[in-house]
Amino acid sequence: MSESAGGTAGRAEGEGDDPVAEAGEAAARLRERYDELRRIESRIDGYGRERVEAAADAYRHAHRILDRFEEDAVGSGDFESYVRFRGEFDDAVDVDDDLPAAAAFDAADEAVDKRRLSEEDFAAAREALEPAGEFVDLLEAYDDAVDDYRAARKAAREARKRLDARLDGLREVAEMADADLDADLDRVREPIEAYDEAVRAAFEEFFKSASAREVFDFLDRADGTPFVDVDVPPTDLAEYVETHAAGEEPPATLLEYAGYTNSKLEHYVDDPGALRTAVAVHRTYLERLDGEPLTLDWPPKPGDELAYEIDELVPLVGRIAGDEAVATLRSVRELARSDEYERLRRAAEVRHELDDEDLALIEEGEAEARLAEAERTLSTVEDVLAETERE
Repeated sequence: MSESAGGTAGRAEGEGDDPVAEAGEAAARLRERYDELRRIESRIDGYGRERVEAAADAYRHAHRILDRFEEDAVGSGDFESYVRFRGEFDDAVDVDDDLPAAAAFDAADEAVDKRRLSEEDFAAAREALEPAGEFVDLLEAYDDAVDDYRAARKAAREARKRLDARLDGLREVAEMADADLDADLDRVREPIEAYDEAVRAAFEEFFKSASAREVFDFLDRADGTPFVDVDVPPTDLAEYVETHAAGEEPPATLLEYAGYTNSKLEHYVDDPGALRTAVAVHRTYLERLDGEPLTLDWPPKPGDELAYEIDELVPLVGRIAGDEAVATLRSVRELARSDEYERLRRAAEVRHELDDEDLALIEEGEAEARLAEAERTLSTVEDVLAETERE
């Protein structure tokens, strides 16, 4: 029924992350990658994409021929290789005059237009082709820019999702900014913790000492109250406890019996088989029974609700716990009905829900400003995503 009094993180992102800053940085990177891609596209469009691709293809083709024939076509090597080289290379560098860097292909052709070729001639041809190689680099730069743009766009979309989640948290923080974080929570925490500890110990002793019939009757009564969420005994186990003498034993003892051998069990119960059928199969249920459903939640419920819950708990707890536990429970009820309770409860709720960073926003009066910053950043990210969208 209750949770531990420790706070829980109020943020969706991983530890140390700042979705607001990350989203802003992601949007800036996307803008940079988009602008770079558009710059490269503009250069390509200035020449004409088909002409750029044709120049790059011709450059690669010419280089492949140079690489393939250099060893055999130089010096006084294979004349047939020389003839084949000249024919293939002439075709490779025979490009349209309006192709970008067309002069480079003419210069490369001139560099090897000799009756006898040397390694220096091949090197000169490669050097002459370099202006056309820029178009290979340009297309590679375009492919890299497309990849970078797509990665940046994906990162920006993911950052926007994280920022959306963080915005939900920041809105909650802003709504909690009215909490008095200087309130003395020990006034409500200490009696609740004292009561919870006492009722857990009381139920443990009750489980060990009271008969299973008494324990099950107590659970049935508890189940009839709206604020106490107990697991009632399974039907077959309840019937066994009600109809067999072993039901006079405490549940803890029945659990112990369930671990005995049949020969040993015969000394303790009149029907070992019935006990095994009813108790052994429900061992997990019995082992999980504890006083947790009788404890109070942390952070505590609103005052009226808590007072009503305690009204229901007092007669139940009085059956298994001592006067001190009941008195402590009543003191919590008195506090829940006081004028200052809501201020304490609100502070407890906020400290429980928020992590240290968000608590600091409230303590420093920065919650609203941080929310406004996150909303501006989200608007910027959405604008950049819209403005950098490509078909």
